[in-house]
Amino acid sequence: MELNQLMFFLLSGLILIFSVLAITSRKILRAAVYLLTVLVATSGLYFMLNFEFMAAVQLTLYAGGIVVLIIFSILLTSHISHKFEQPALANVFAGALTGLLGCGVAIWSIMKYPFVASTQPALVVDMKVVGTQLMNTGDYGYALPFEVISVLLLAALIAAVIIAKKGN
Repeated sequence: MELNQLMFFLLSGLILIFSVLAITSRKILRAAVYLLTVLVATSGLYFMLNFEFMAAVQLTLYAGGIVVLIIFSILLTSHISHKFEQPALANVFAGALTGLLGCGVAIWSIMKYPFVASTQPALVVDMKVVGTQLMNTGDYGYALPFEVISVLLLAALIAAVIIAKKGN
């Protein structure tokens, strides 16, 4: 087994384990830390695939922005030792069924897609061009997605405050 395969299995295992822990934990701060671990491991997979820009966005936006925002909101508005109630059995069953259905659709989609190895050389990414396009409002500009991301961060902050204040 090569080192790349070992890292892939290690990161995939981390993502699976901490994803399950994030959704089954009854303590909200622990769930947020588990989610942070999942997002960091996902960025590791992006680095392995040579998608450095996606990995950087994953780390800065999701791991560095949203999860840290959620953790700060929890710490500012809630008790750390707060535990959620045990979910109803019907909700657990519906969640498990939805998860299994989603896994089935994902596996079916992957099996149906004809993956073909590319013979073209990898593209060279010019970070100056990427940076210019990120702040551009014209063609191929990403100013609008940046504004949408800021709204996403605001929504995450409001949701974190609502979740943290729930039951107080």
